[in-house]
Amino acid sequence: MPRKGQSEEQIIAALKQYESGDRVAEICRKLGVSEATFYTWKKQYTGLGVQELRELRQLREENGRLKRLVADLSLDRQILQEIVSKKL
Repeated sequence: MPRKGQSEEQIIAALKQYESGDRVAEICRKLGVSEATFYTWKKQYTGLGVQELRELRQLREENGRLKRLVADLSLDRQILQEIVSKKL
């Protein structure tokens, strides 16, 4: 799932600015995002550090890779079952 605009590190930095007392409107203006986007980030990433964020990203990538692998294997199995059923 490619991210448009800001990297996750930039999002964490923006949330830390917010926690340190900067105004949401000012942070959003600097990043070029809406306040709704900022609050979505806040809901999703609050409490995560950069290290946890990297681990989360790696887990998401691995999960996507495994889902594609399962889909490919399921398709292969279905094709093989069709071949066997036609021979019988």
